[in-house]
Amino acid sequence: MATLSPLSVPLFLSLLLLLLLISAFNLADSQSFIGVNYGQVADNLPPPSSTASLLKSTSIGKVRLYGADGAIIKALANTGIGIVIGAANGEIPALASDPNSATQWINSNVLPYYPSSNITLITVGNEVMTTMDQGLISQLLPAMRNVQNALNSVSLGGKVKVSTVHSMAVLTRSDPPSSGLFNPMFQNALRGLLEFQKDTGSPFAINPYPFFAYQSDSRPETLAFCLFQPNSGRVDSGNGIKYMNMFDAQVDAVRSALNAMGFKNNEIMVAETGWAYSGDSNEVGPSVENARAYNGNLIAHLRSMVGTPLMPGKSVDTYIFALYDEDLKPGPASERAFGLFKTDLSMTYDVGLSKTSQYSVSIPSTVASESLFLSLALTASVVAPCVWCCIRSSLSLPCTLSHTHCRRGGTAPCVWCYISGFVWTGSDCGFVVVVGIFDLWWLWVALICGGCGFVVAGGFVWWTCSDCGLICGGCGWL
Repeated sequence: MATLSPLSVPLFLSLLLLLLLISAFNLADSQSFIGVNYGQVADNLPPPSSTASLLKSTSIGKVRLYGADGAIIKALANTGIGIVIGAANGEIPALASDPNSATQWINSNVLPYYPSSNITLITVGNEVMTTMDQGLISQLLPAMRNVQNALNSVSLGGKVKVSTVHSMAVLTRSDPPSSGLFNPMFQNALRGLLEFQKDTGSPFAINPYPFFAYQSDSRPETLAFCLFQPNSGRVDSGNGIKYMNMFDAQVDAVRSALNAMGFKNNEIMVAETGWAYSGDSNEVGPSVENARAYNGNLIAHLRSMVGTPLMPGKSVDTYIFALYDEDLKPGPASERAFGLFKTDLSMTYDVGLSKTSQYSVSIPSTVASESLFLSLALTASVVAPCVWCCIRSSLSLPCTLSHTHCRRGGTAPCVWCYISGFVWTGSDCGFVVVVGIFDLWWLWVALICGGCGFVVAGGFVWWTCSDCGLICGGCGWL
């Protein structure tokens, strides 16, 4: 096993500390792939100006509105936060039948605010297909075209895009992900929409909810799969890919459905996803613990920038549902318990979105224990079979987020690691995967133990080989 010379250790640690500090300040910026839904079916929401200040204190890069509230759009001016505005289902008939109506809509809801308010997308309708209203469905594409033409007429075509949002119910098959297929009854209408979106470069917006998937299959292993927690995974019988979380599986099912219709280059946007933190006594799944785990692990998953098995190398723009609870929403209690923040602007639970919490890093005060750990680690031979073990990092981050599973057979070299469902490959155990910029402090240990023997994920250190775990004293080592 390769070792570090005594002289190289302080320099190596110094360089890592420098990278850590640089990365900490970089993460203080908003992240464009992390968005939030700002619903307004409530009578207790804070003023738009307060919401704008709240959003600026987080790494949330985009906000989706279900309408086009001018006060909110104006409050977000000069923040750099991307804004999605929406035309309601009830507005579709007028937008479809009269180009002047679309022009007036743009004149009223976009031109007074753009470009100070960073409006990037207009969604025409919400889950129109699954209303089963054939008249409304037939008017959707003409409405989108008229809105696009109105944008073109004021030189905003390409700057502000036009889309619509779908529920996962537009798919007739999603398991396994490679078999993803749109319901035949929607395919003709979807083909026209997808041609339009291909020509204009707008995203196919979908609402995947592992929360609802768990409610329909409440086995413990399904919960772990939905929450990005350690699980045995699910192998796609169509292509052999092993999925480690439901989010990837659902998004890739949409990717497969698009591919099957010939739209391999159309981008996907996750318009809604989230987990309720409370619900009625007969509801399965809602809890603060589950909501924190899902949303926290999802954010870590997006920040890893690894993508999904069918769309590797980038994170799909994802809008978490929701910014606040909406106390006037009908339905079960869970419908009123998705908010990441309370209306007094405090966090419902912490998933690491605050810029302050992200760069509040606690570096160990002494090097003595680290040096002892280094000398012990240098004696390790990464040959033991894989085991699950979780060790809390010394960094000030929430105790949540990703997991790692290493495939090892006896003394055979480590070929790949699964990290929150992502596959990383390497020729042996010497490569390293670090998920989460703040975990750079542990990189030197990773280099010694080997990539598959030691991987850091979202504030946790996940040990997958028993020798590394023994060196540190098992799961209780800090």
